[in-house]
Amino acid sequence: MADHLTTLKRYQMHSFRNFFLLLLFTYSISLQAQIKNESEEKPYIEVIGHAEQEIVPDEIFVSIFIKEKYIGREKLTIDQQEVKLKLSLKEINVDLKNLYLSDAVSDYVRVRWRTKDVLTKKAYTLKVSSAFQLGQVFEELDKLEITEASIEKVNHSKIDSLKKEVRIQAIKAAKTKAEYLLDAIGEHIGKAVIIEEKENAYLDHRSINSIQSLNIRGSRSSEDAYYIDGEKEDVVQFQKIKIQSAIIVRFAIQ
Repeated sequence: MADHLTTLKRYQMHSFRNFFLLLLFTYSISLQAQIKNESEEKPYIEVIGHAEQEIVPDEIFVSIFIKEKYIGREKLTIDQQEVKLKLSLKEINVDLKNLYLSDAVSDYVRVRWRTKDVLTKKAYTLKVSSAFQLGQVFEELDKLEITEASIEKVNHSKIDSLKKEVRIQAIKAAKTKAEYLLDAIGEHIGKAVIIEEKENAYLDHRSINSIQSLNIRGSRSSEDAYYIDGEKEDVVQFQKIKIQSAIIVRFAIQ
């Protein structure tokens, strides 16, 4: 009899616990639905803030290839050419810390298909800070008869902080837009309830003016002009890096 009563009590307690959990779950669902409905009923304004900034690149990366070559019967090694290149860069005040090997392994190029003689070829990367300095570098490369050189990419030393600034400008623009739109109808802006960067709206354009940057040859006549393809031109300039951002912000209406 006692065992039967104990079993009955356990069953009653289990049933009560299940009923309580079911009641709690139902209340939670109801409360969430109520909160959702209340949030949906609150008036809001949703706007997109845009911002962009253009900056002149201050990091220009040049790919330079040096390979062994013959001058008559004498072989001019990479090491010999590298020494000359470094001396030339020093003369135009280029920091040699900005010249480094692009890869650790040299490429091997066969001189003639009928001979076993092979020449080594090394790839270097040089970073310069301006279009003017770039022109000087190409000029020195011409003097050294290093013909394989091209611009790899451009960048800005403070690109990350500039991206942040553009994002901040975009969200401020969104707030300003919401304020004057609501002011037009006699309403006031409330707190921001949703902040989201628009997908594919953050752009970082880095382009190279190929005509003015890749064909720099000939002698420099002054600090503000070059002879490009035989004609006098102003100092070469790169297209600016354009940074853009668009931020979606939903503000409550007070």
